[in-house]
Amino acid sequence: MSPHTVDTYADKARYDQATAALDAPLAVVDLRAFDANAADLVRRAKGKPVRVASKSVRCRALLERVLARDGFEGIMSFTLAESLWLARSGFDDVLLAYPSADRAGFAELTGDPELAAAVTVMVDDPAQLDLIDAARPAGGPGEEVRVCLELDTSYRLLGGQVRIGTRRSPLRAPAQLAALARLVVRRPGFRLVGLMAYEGHVAGVGDEVAGRPVFSRAVRTMQAAARKELARRRWEAVRAVRAVAPRLEFVNGGGTGSVQHTAAEAAVTEVAAGSGLYVPRLFDNFRSFSGRPAALFALPVVRRPGPGVVTVLGGGYPASGVAGADRLPVPCLPAGLRYDPQEGPGEVQTPLLGPAADRLRVGDRVWFRHAKAGELCERFTRLHLVDGDRVVATVPTYRGEGHAFL
Repeated sequence: MSPHTVDTYADKARYDQATAALDAPLAVVDLRAFDANAADLVRRAKGKPVRVASKSVRCRALLERVLARDGFEGIMSFTLAESLWLARSGFDDVLLAYPSADRAGFAELTGDPELAAAVTVMVDDPAQLDLIDAARPAGGPGEEVRVCLELDTSYRLLGGQVRIGTRRSPLRAPAQLAALARLVVRRPGFRLVGLMAYEGHVAGVGDEVAGRPVFSRAVRTMQAAARKELARRRWEAVRAVRAVAPRLEFVNGGGTGSVQHTAAEAAVTEVAAGSGLYVPRLFDNFRSFSGRPAALFALPVVRRPGPGVVTVLGGGYPASGVAGADRLPVPCLPAGLRYDPQEGPGEVQTPLLGPAADRLRVGDRVWFRHAKAGELCERFTRLHLVDGDRVVATVPTYRGEGHAFL
């Protein structure tokens, strides 16, 4: 059995048994797989702390579970509202990974010393500092805001005519980082505490895609060159920023697919990861690590339109990113099911084709893996935590607690 797949017989039987008293649609997290994945992230981080990317988890109970383990420290959040909620919930080290324009949130942050001490915000433009200042409480400067700068990590070729990587920060050169760092340290009400550089073109792009050996070799070649270029530039950027802010508390980098590479850089003090806890289908294509799928959802069979086809309820849960077949959930238990190419996964029903369909009856379940990690939690209000063949707890997702941050 591949480490990226679920065992058709054993896992379907125990997931079906564990949730037999529950009605589908439902979602589960296999705790043994979740914990094994967490241990593997710590192993690959080689002694550097792992900051958990909350967008890939979106469940407070599971954030608490992983942060209770040795090797994990802090949260990397995705919106200011989420950051403040987590801080109010007792998480005391929350790094907001994206700039925000949430004026009400900044007013709350700058008006509360406990929130200001727990949350660090992302900045890559002086205009973001202006927005924060404009939101401060009337009659005073408010609390000091902890600031992290972001370095653009994209790999540039042909004098910048070719870009590989996400469009994130406008700050690419060490001198640009240093210039903004000087603005931050000279500006009252702000404290520069961190630097972040997320190499998505390495951490989130699989380098061993089944059936595409030439493409996979090209990806590995690109990633090796990109890692080398970024390691040099990140070192120079950290040196330039530390010359301005010697007490910089952290330098964050990496992601699930690049943890071991990023952790090896002397300039990096911590790595980030989140998807590696659930191991969604987009993380099946990496040579550098093997994870166990931990998050799945089940849809009930509600129709049998004819030989070789069953229909399940719901299923239209595409992931974000460039639209394509790889953004769709994959039916994995039982094996041997595929989408009808004329319909795909539907809003309220999904026909599934294949020999396995003839062994399914109305009321049976088909288990799926989502293409991405935390986005599954936007479709379900609860996660049933499975240990072996038992549900040992049922916990709310962010949405189940009444929050839809994005």
